[in-house]
Amino acid sequence: MDDEDDRIGAAEELAREVAPDLDSILVTIYPDADTLDTIRPGEADVATANAVARTVAEAMSEEGVEVFVQRADRGAFRRWLAGREDRPEIRRGWVDRGRLLRGGDAFRALGLKAPPPEPPPRFPPAPGPVADELLAAYGDGESSAFEALLGELIEAGRGDVLDLAVRKIRERQSDENAAELRAGMLAAAAAAAVGASGWAELVALPVALSPGAVPDAVALADGLIASGGLAPEEELRFLPGWRSPGAVEELSLLAMRRVLFDLVADRDPPDLPPGDTDDLARHGFGVLVGLRVDWSIPVWDVIEAAGGLPEEPLDDEETPEERGRARALDRWRGQVAAENDGSVPLDLVPLPEAGAAIAGFLDEAGGHLGGLDEIREFIEAARREAGGEEVVCRPRVAGETLELTLTTAEGRFLDSLTLPPERLPASAEGMLGLLGAFVRLVRDPPGR
Repeated sequence: MDDEDDRIGAAEELAREVAPDLDSILVTIYPDADTLDTIRPGEADVATANAVARTVAEAMSEEGVEVFVQRADRGAFRRWLAGREDRPEIRRGWVDRGRLLRGGDAFRALGLKAPPPEPPPRFPPAPGPVADELLAAYGDGESSAFEALLGELIEAGRGDVLDLAVRKIRERQSDENAAELRAGMLAAAAAAAVGASGWAELVALPVALSPGAVPDAVALADGLIASGGLAPEEELRFLPGWRSPGAVEELSLLAMRRVLFDLVADRDPPDLPPGDTDDLARHGFGVLVGLRVDWSIPVWDVIEAAGGLPEEPLDDEETPEERGRARALDRWRGQVAAENDGSVPLDLVPLPEAGAAIAGFLDEAGGHLGGLDEIREFIEAARREAGGEEVVCRPRVAGETLELTLTTAEGRFLDSLTLPPERLPASAEGMLGLLGAFVRLVRDPPGR
């Protein structure tokens, strides 16, 4: 009994020590000793394990940390572990994503009384005083106070206050300052502590479309998800169909939040209907809209085993895993460009930043055009050689070098060109999108 009490007491002490640095915590409860032994071999005292979970949950909740609970299931755990290396640290990191409990459900599963919900904030009907309060918090640089009040106003649906604050800062300062404030508000509206994981945000995949056929939106989204370019704790779900960049730009603050809730609930958002693909192709850009779910919930078993929180890596320190994911995304972009006549996916960005991403791409592409003379002349010479037949290009990226093979659409070889990085106006992968403006790209040699 003393050992059990010691472990429970140590867990409570550690929980209160790390709580100030956490927003959420996940604890696991076990239905029986066999399940505990399957997931954490050698730890057969199920009563102690569950008592620790209850104690940690109570302590964390008192410190303002949101508590998630998972009921251990042997079948779900075995399916998750399959294909992973079976080590204690891997086992401790298990998260049963499909069946997490939060809020009152989590506390009931632990046999605890749920804390009373926070009463919704009350604001006066007149928007002026609250708008001034919001701007005062914004101007003081107190990001926590500004973000808290902004979040409450969005939750309360007070678009009148938010719009008035933007108008006031425009009148008092400048259009640029007003745009900066509105961008921050949109970012807050597009992300929230919602959904099964406790955090979700709207994202956009802008795509520079070639004049030819618009790529299949579902296939493109599935390809990104399967590319190997996503972090393990990142889950993406995309709406079917394309959206217009203009429609995204026109979303109000409250409409942005409604779209977020619609995607969390797996509904098509009335505020953002699909765009006309022919119109998108004429304008050169389309947007895939999705939901990014963050599953990086701190797991108590991991914290307890380490005796505290893991050290955070330096912000500018790129890990080998991050470099590998970046390379996977580059390969996927190149494949998309080759298979879709040069259509190029841009970076995945928060939904409110889709317009800025497109503008940045256009600026970058404009800066590169002056360095494309060699490639343009190479393609034109091949067209003269083709004698009126359609010319297609099969690009290949070898390290930082770009290799181009030109043939007719029927497969007759015309010419090839190898460009080392010093002769390229952009990276080899980045060039694929620009090439699509001059010649149709193909993945495989024609005629095979």
